[in-house]
Amino acid sequence: MVPEINLVDPDTYQLHGAPHDQFDWLRAHAPVFWHADGGAEGWPGFWAVTKHDDVAYISRHPELFSSRQRLALFGEIDDAGVEMQRLMMLNMDPPQHTRQRAFVNRGFTPRMIGRLEKHIREICDSLIDDVAPRGEADFVRDIAAPLPLYVICELIGAPQQDRDRIFDLSNRLVGTDDPEYRGSPEEGMLAAAELDAYAGELAARRSEQPADDIVTRLLQPDDAGEVLTADEFDLFFLLLTVAGNETTRNAASGGMLSFFEHPQQWQRLRDDPGLVPTTAEEIVRWVSPVNLFRRTAMREIELAGQRIAEGDKVVVFYASANRDEDVFAAPRQFDIGRDPNPHVGFGGGGPHFCLGRHLAGLELRVLFEALVERMPGITLDGEVSRLRSNFINGIKHMPVRFTPSEGH
Repeated sequence: MVPEINLVDPDTYQLHGAPHDQFDWLRAHAPVFWHADGGAEGWPGFWAVTKHDDVAYISRHPELFSSRQRLALFGEIDDAGVEMQRLMMLNMDPPQHTRQRAFVNRGFTPRMIGRLEKHIREICDSLIDDVAPRGEADFVRDIAAPLPLYVICELIGAPQQDRDRIFDLSNRLVGTDDPEYRGSPEEGMLAAAELDAYAGELAARRSEQPADDIVTRLLQPDDAGEVLTADEFDLFFLLLTVAGNETTRNAASGGMLSFFEHPQQWQRLRDDPGLVPTTAEEIVRWVSPVNLFRRTAMREIELAGQRIAEGDKVVVFYASANRDEDVFAAPRQFDIGRDPNPHVGFGGGGPHFCLGRHLAGLELRVLFEALVERMPGITLDGEVSRLRSNFINGIKHMPVRFTPSEGH
């Protein structure tokens, strides 16, 4: 019997998380599935791609499946909006994407990331110090959200007093379907405009006072003497502050929830902290912080036996690909020792493979090392509140409890 398929209802994600029962059926019976249009919601029908190998193929062939044509996010916008958003690296194809990524790579060298490890440990210790005397906390608000935000602010050279402002704007941008973060449909646009303005202020400051941060590097000419335009810089800044913040935040909070749901795995990590590296990778596979991205077929092509027409909307579902039975042994098990672990939680390869994956991995490793050492008795202490979004598998609030002596 064919179940009812709706992979994009944000209410489903808010109530239950990713619809893995639907994903399971689709991988087995219709791995490239024509998903009905949104009716009153207004989005057109699309091909839902749920198998690991197909997601990887689409990711590695931008000449066949374009991010630029109708952008990489699921929703529909008018042609004028499309043209503007094409200035964002997320919505580029090679060779434009290759050019802009070369700029950005300067700030994500192994040296730049490696030198952050000590500072990330200091941030984790400080966050735990702040909540330790209370014996309770909101894991998202007090630990998972501040960590990547503080690291990104460090990378871009944003003053500490601006952290809360950037955090609020990031929430309003990503949570456009969630009433807690969006008071009106226009607030997402206003948040983007505020971040653009902030980026311009930071660029002006760094032009006069260069520093050892990503913003300074982005403002410098490349080997051919070209520089990013003001619009290109502003949109990359927006992408960096949102993507660098949201993905790690939701991997960390989703990972902690996974341990609450699988206490034997938490005990396993307590007994063997050397499992932290594989733990971080398994958390990204299991949580899949980014659920989907959109591509547009550039010509007629057959994929998994289905004919996809030129111009068709194609949506890859990472949360499904990361539970693919043909790739992962026991994919419905949370296994912190899983190795190898060829998940697509940072993308399926190709030009859009996550630029910050090494930074995100470092943040997760350091955080869970600190948690298992300093808060080994942490437990869930109430209801988990999920983000209303089909794009981000996010958690907004997660109350936790621990003995007040923990963390010292």
